[in-house]
Amino acid sequence: MLRIKNLVKVYPGPVTALQGVDLDLEAGMFGLLGPNGAGKSTFMRILAGLLEPTSGAVMLDGEDILAKPERVRARLGYLPQEFGFYPHLSGEQMLIHLLRLKGVEAPRGLKALAGELLERVNLSFAAKRKVKSYSGGMRQRLGIAQAVAGNPRLLIVDEPTAGLDPEERLRFYHLLAELAGNRIVLLSTHIVEDVAVLCPQFAVIRGGRLVAKTTPRAARAAIEGAIFEGTVSPVELPELRQSGSVTQAILVEGRHRVRVFAPDGSPPLGFERVTPTLEDAYLVLMRSGLAGLGGDDPGRGVVVAPGAPGDTAGGGAEPVHLVGVRS
Repeated sequence: MLRIKNLVKVYPGPVTALQGVDLDLEAGMFGLLGPNGAGKSTFMRILAGLLEPTSGAVMLDGEDILAKPERVRARLGYLPQEFGFYPHLSGEQMLIHLLRLKGVEAPRGLKALAGELLERVNLSFAAKRKVKSYSGGMRQRLGIAQAVAGNPRLLIVDEPTAGLDPEERLRFYHLLAELAGNRIVLLSTHIVEDVAVLCPQFAVIRGGRLVAKTTPRAARAAIEGAIFEGTVSPVELPELRQSGSVTQAILVEGRHRVRVFAPDGSPPLGFERVTPTLEDAYLVLMRSGLAGLGGDDPGRGVVVAPGAPGDTAGGGAEPVHLVGVRS
């Protein structure tokens, strides 16, 4: 188990990036979903031992990661948001170099291990090609190859699908799902589709705080019957947005197809009730606080994080990248 208790990070300024994060994770895939600037990368860098927190504790299977980072690094795999490669090296050479830096032991030699890892991430065909010729998805798979070397207990991946085309993203999804079979995989993302496809459980982070911990099914169920869809003109849309209830707006033939959150069951005229998506649930949390997403039934509602802010109804959420998933 990975146990995070009251994790706080304050940068000079002061700027508080994390405000008392508490989280317990079992083996499997877990998503951390939030907009850019919410504190996700700071959180991941602390867990990876690259950044010291201001206060708090992080325990991996009972061992203190913060107090004894050198003892945990051998059990850790990390794919940061931005991963630097030497463009003139081949994929095989680059991976061998990273394995040396990581201190991975290989009884049959690093070249043999690199070959096995490249095959596992479906890059054997490009082992001799220079990294500068790799696509974005190929670079991410090369990064995952070094991250899983040594069979780590904890695998941290930070914004792994940002910038990938749909085909590469799907290929990467399959790879991550396979890796989550017998280890803790923590996936940080601002893309709702990543969580909808991969994560049985996820948490939403906003302003350095965990807003809620839930499952995609429970998040959708919590707003069942409260999402409505209709068509409005470009002139009508700004007024509708001011209500803070719009979860999605798509331009179709000069008019906007709009989805709104109406927990009182009174949507704008002409709107019809539709099945909620994870996008809807996420944006209700981000834009309308926690109203409508609570509940005592853990199978239906969401678990609200202690101290999570819930008084931002109608407030402007930070921009978030949505992929239009219907889940």
